[in-house]
Amino acid sequence: MSSDTAVTIRLHDADNVVTAKETIPTSTNIASEGLTTAMEIPVGHKVATEAIAAGKPIRKYDQIIGFATEAIHPGTHVHTHNVEMKTFDRDYKFSEDAKPTHYVPDAQKATFQGIKRPDGRVATRNYLGILTSVNCSATAARYIADAFSGDALADYPNVDGVVAYTHGTGCGMADSGLGWELLQATIDGYKRHPNFASLLMVGLGCEVNQVAGMLERHGWTQDGTFQAMTIQDTGGTMATVREGVARIKEMLPEANKAVREALPASHLKLGLECGGSDAYSGISANPSLGAATDLLVRHGGTAILAETPEIYGAEHLLTRRAETREVGEKLIGFIKWWEDYTEKNGAEMNNNPSPGNKAGGLTTILEKSLGAAAKGGTTNLVDVYQYAEEVTARGFTFMNTPGYDVTSVTGMVAGGANMVCFTTGRGSVFGCKPVPSIKLATNRAMYEHMSEDMDINCGLVIDGEATVQEMGQKIFDVILRIASGEQTKSEALGFGGDEFVPWQIGAVM
Repeated sequence: MSSDTAVTIRLHDADNVVTAKETIPTSTNIASEGLTTAMEIPVGHKVATEAIAAGKPIRKYDQIIGFATEAIHPGTHVHTHNVEMKTFDRDYKFSEDAKPTHYVPDAQKATFQGIKRPDGRVATRNYLGILTSVNCSATAARYIADAFSGDALADYPNVDGVVAYTHGTGCGMADSGLGWELLQATIDGYKRHPNFASLLMVGLGCEVNQVAGMLERHGWTQDGTFQAMTIQDTGGTMATVREGVARIKEMLPEANKAVREALPASHLKLGLECGGSDAYSGISANPSLGAATDLLVRHGGTAILAETPEIYGAEHLLTRRAETREVGEKLIGFIKWWEDYTEKNGAEMNNNPSPGNKAGGLTTILEKSLGAAAKGGTTNLVDVYQYAEEVTARGFTFMNTPGYDVTSVTGMVAGGANMVCFTTGRGSVFGCKPVPSIKLATNRAMYEHMSEDMDINCGLVIDGEATVQEMGQKIFDVILRIASGEQTKSEALGFGGDEFVPWQIGAVM
């Protein structure tokens, strides 16, 4: 059979593979590539456009995504059965591609309806949070939050909810070292997040991660917007629940006074995440989000790219955009840390893509990373941060996080992200209270199939109904609306209370 319409996507003239837009039967003539398929090519998967000798590189995005393990003939399916990873040199060319950012004139800069806290911080939501020092206080914290479900907040229309932030650590761990430091940074980051009007910290009393220790270490002061307590001091679980409910009730009237006002988009800090990726992620949703990222930066805002294991193999594209060599070296420092960390734990950086990613057409971590990095747009990389570290720079930044979605976003929120955009091709469901998460579908079929979860259909790019730049503008406009109070699909479903997952590093003792 022959194909008169474009059934494949070519990303660069130098590539030796193209991507199937639909499942392509055996013996299909692809006129645009001058080849006939030797076998069925699943939707989203790659087909060779020329002969590739064993050991030679596979190229997509005009970048190496792997090496042929055998001779590959034109029209052949290219995937995990005939592609492998190999170490090869990447030229970091620090700051070579850095260029001035063309900012939007002040009179034309976008605004949104945000909440300005008394200290000048800007929020996109208005929550009361219950932080826990240890897993042992998780149930008590949930009981306190549950008391404010249903119609309990009917008299407080300006309050978005009361949420318990529970986690699986805080004891059975060392009280020093990187794991300890990251837990401290995460809790402290949530403590200062502008999307909380008030907070209550609940501990057990005998844990390693002592509430009193955090009060002293971080200089937290108890007042009308922050209170702390432990189950052992208060008199048990139910006594703690009763006391916690009473304290939250005292906080609600003041929290309800929050009002929205027009504020510059420069106050937005956007976390960039992808999960359940497919071969279209790097073709539609991720570059479209990158275009929105560029717009946000040009309006004076901040974007945070993360997931260090999932930019592995594409880090050279970021170092070339580093504003200074020092910034680029910070990124490479984290890459080397990960190589050492995975080796010590009997793993390797090429432990991705996941089974779902592979089913969607992604073959190697290099291919996934090249697509994932597109979320960061094209502006200069202005700074690089450790997990949960406060992001203070304006512009495009990077944070060192794992690739596990919930842990990655937890770190970015702790760093100050007050918005999240999450791209997905397979259909990840996700939310991250206290921050709204906008879900971007890479393809129309999944968007329509999971319409109650997906906010934006970036499959329009694949279908030729929108350019990447047009889709980026649409995403930017939606970001402003959501930041102004419009609900995301995940918020409407109630997602976000169980997605607080700090990064655990070190032995559980």
